[in-house]
Amino acid sequence: MNEKALKTLEYDKIIDMLCESTVSVMGRDIAADLKPSGDLNEIKELLQETTEAVNLILKKGNIPIGGVQDIRIALKKVKMGSALEPGELLKVADTLRTARRLKAFMNDDRGEESFPIIEYYIETLSVCKSVEERINSAIVSEEEIADNASPQLNSIRRKIKEKTASMREKLNHMISSSAYQKYLQEPIITVRGDRHVIPVKQEFRANIPGIVHDQSASGATLFIEPMAIVEMNNDIKKLKLDEENEIERILRELTALVDEKYDSIKINMEVLATLDFIFAKAKFSLELRCTEPRVNNKGIISIKKARHPLLKAETVVPIDIYMGETFNTLVITGPNTGGKTVTLKTIGLLTLMAQSGLHIPANDYSEVAVFDEVFADIGDEQSIEQSLSTFSSHMTNIVFIMEHVTPNSLVLFDELGAGTDPTEGAALAMSILELLHKKNIRTAATTHYSELKIFALSTEGICNASVEFDVATLMPTYRLLIGIPGKSNAFEISRKLGLPEEIIKRAKEFISQDDIKFEDLIKSLEDEKRKAEEERNAAARLRFELEKEKSEMDRRLEKLEAQRDRIIREARNEALEIVRRSKEEAEELIREIRDAREIEKSRMKFKQRENELEDKIGESLFKKTAGAPLKDIRIGMAVKIVNLNQKGSVLTLPDEDGNLTVQAGIMKINVNIKNLAAAEEEKEKPKRGGSFKISSAKTMAVAPQIDLRGQTLDEALMNVDKYLDDAYLGNLPQVTIIHGKGTGVLRAGIMQLLKSHSHVKSYRSGGFGEGGIGATIVEIK
Repeated sequence: MNEKALKTLEYDKIIDMLCESTVSVMGRDIAADLKPSGDLNEIKELLQETTEAVNLILKKGNIPIGGVQDIRIALKKVKMGSALEPGELLKVADTLRTARRLKAFMNDDRGEESFPIIEYYIETLSVCKSVEERINSAIVSEEEIADNASPQLNSIRRKIKEKTASMREKLNHMISSSAYQKYLQEPIITVRGDRHVIPVKQEFRANIPGIVHDQSASGATLFIEPMAIVEMNNDIKKLKLDEENEIERILRELTALVDEKYDSIKINMEVLATLDFIFAKAKFSLELRCTEPRVNNKGIISIKKARHPLLKAETVVPIDIYMGETFNTLVITGPNTGGKTVTLKTIGLLTLMAQSGLHIPANDYSEVAVFDEVFADIGDEQSIEQSLSTFSSHMTNIVFIMEHVTPNSLVLFDELGAGTDPTEGAALAMSILELLHKKNIRTAATTHYSELKIFALSTEGICNASVEFDVATLMPTYRLLIGIPGKSNAFEISRKLGLPEEIIKRAKEFISQDDIKFEDLIKSLEDEKRKAEEERNAAARLRFELEKEKSEMDRRLEKLEAQRDRIIREARNEALEIVRRSKEEAEELIREIRDAREIEKSRMKFKQRENELEDKIGESLFKKTAGAPLKDIRIGMAVKIVNLNQKGSVLTLPDEDGNLTVQAGIMKINVNIKNLAAAEEEKEKPKRGGSFKISSAKTMAVAPQIDLRGQTLDEALMNVDKYLDDAYLGNLPQVTIIHGKGTGVLRAGIMQLLKSHSHVKSYRSGGFGEGGIGATIVEIK
C-alpha cells in the first residue's frame, strides 16, 4: 500500500488512536507497525480475532492484561549470561503473573460461546508459578531485596543491625558525657562516607583521638570517627560487603531460574504483546461503535450508515455507500462544504481499516472489497518551492496513479480536472474516468462540472451521486444521494441571500435552454428520489418491524422447544429414576423374601425338632410306671402320680381300662392306675403348711411368660413388678417378659427395673426361637 495514500486518508491518525488503546510498549509497537493487507484470508482472520475480543469483553468485562512488561532487553541479558537487576526480575514476574491470570480468566465460566483464535493464544501461554513466587518473595522493590531472600542474607542484616545499634549506643554515651560535650560542636551523630562520625571543634582536635573524614566549609568543625568505634565501623563495612555479595548471589540464582524457563517466558512475552494488540483493536471497535464488515475480492463496496472515524460521532451524518456491482465509477457532485471530500475519505479510510483487520464505524452487514492498492488525489497540494500550481500538483498525482494503477485498485479523485480552463478540465476528467472505467477499476471522483454529470448519465457503468443541500436553510445535509446528479442551486441560494430578482432573471437568459431543462430534470429527479427514499425507508421500517416480530416469534418458539426438550428430558430422567428405584426395591424385596423363606425353613425345622423332643419327653414321662398296680383303691385315697411326681386324692374308681380321676391341687387329672403309687405318710410341718399350699397354688396359676406389647411404660413396669412377685411365690425358676422391639423405650425401662429387682437373679435378651431382642429371659432367685 503506497504511503502517500495512507497519509492523504489520515490512516496514521487511526493508528495513533489504536496505540492509545494498548497497555504495553510491545503491544503499542505492534499497533504502530500495522499496515493494510491484500490477502483476503489473512484479513478475515484478523477481523475474526477482533470480533472474538469484542465479544469476550462484552461477556466477561475487562481483560486482566495490564501487567504485560517489556522484558526484551532483560531476556537478552539472560542469554548473554548477565545477572538481572531487581527491577528487571520484577518485570519478568509481572509478565508471568499476567499470563497465569489470563489463563485462569479464560478457564473460568467458559460457557457455550467459543473464541478459537484467542483460546489458541491463551493455551500457548505457560504458567511458571514457582519462578514468579520465588522472585516476588525475594524482591521487595526495584531498590530492595527482602531479608528472607536467603537465610545468609537475613543473618548478615541482623548482624549489621546489632553492630550499628551497639556502635550508636557507644557514640550516644560519648556525646552525652560531660567530659566530651565541651569538645563537640553539636551533640549529634552523623555519617560521612558510610562511617559514623561526631562533629568536633577544630581547637579540640587533639582531645578526641580518631580519624578525620570531613570538615565544615568554615573549617571550624571536624567530623571525626573516634578510635573507640573504628573497629566497629570496620566490622559493619565488612558485613555490608558480605551483604552486597549475597545480594549478587541471589540475583544470579534468580536469573538462573529465568534462564531455565527462557523459552516459555519469551513465548509468553510475545503472545501477551499480541493479545494486548488484539484487545486494543476490540477497545477501539467498542469506543467508535464499530462492526465487523464482510470482505470480498470482487470489488463490491456496500457500506451502510458509514461514519468517518475522525469526526465526532454525535455530529457526523451517516451515509450509505455502494459501488462495484452495477457500476464501477461514481461521480459525486454538489456544493462546496457539502461533504463530497469527506465521502471520498470515508470510502478510502474504511477500506484501509478493514484491510488492517479493524472493525469499521458502520452498520451490520456492511461489505468492503479487498484491493491491491488504494490511490487518493485529495486536497490542494500546490508547492511554491517546486513551482507547482494547484492543477499541476493534482496532475502530478494523477500521472503517478495512472502509471501504478492495477486492475484491483481503488482510485479516489477530489475535484478531478479543477484548477484550469473548465472546458479543458472537464474533457481531461472525462478521458481519465473513461480509461479507468474501461479497465474496470473502482473509481470515485468529485466534480463541479456539468459535463461530467451528462457523461455519467450517458455512459453505462458510471453512476452519478450528489450531496444533498437544503435550499430552505442554505445548509448542506451531508447526505449522499446515489443515482442523482447534484444541482448547483446557485440561483436559489442567491435569491435567498437577497440578490435582486432582475439580476437572477438576466443571468438565466445567459444559460442555454438545454442547460435549464437539464437543471429542471435534476430537480425532478431529486424530488422523485426523495419520495422513493421515503417510501423505501417506510418499507424498511415495516420490514424491520416484521423481522423483529418474526425474530421474537422464533425466539419464543426456540424457548418453547427448549422447554419441551427440557421437560421431556426431565421426564425421561425421572422415569429412569423411578425404574431404577423400583428395580432396587424389587431386588430388596426378593432378598427379603429369600431371607424370610430361609427363616421360615429354619423355624419349621426348629418346630419339627421341638415336637420330636416333646414326643420323646412325653414318652419318657408316660413310660414311667409305679410297678405293680395299686389294689384296694377307694375314693379319697391319697396317691402319687408317678410320671408327674404330684400327689393327689382319688375322685373316681377305675373303669374297665384302669383309668380314673385324681384331684391334684386345683387340677383334676385323668390317669391310668399303672401311673399311681401309694402316697408316703408325711410328718406334719405346721410352719410351712400354709406357705406350701400358697406356693403350690401359685405354681399352678402363674404363666411362664407375660406379654407387655401395646402397654405404656408405666403400665408395663407395674405389671412386671407384680408378675415377678407371683413368679417368685410360684417357685418358677425362669420366666419370659415379651416387650417387643418397637422404639426400644419399653425394653430399656424393663431392663432398668430388672437391675434392682429383689427377685431377679439374672436376665438376658431372648435367643434364637425365644423372641430375640423383643423378649427378655429372667432367672428367678
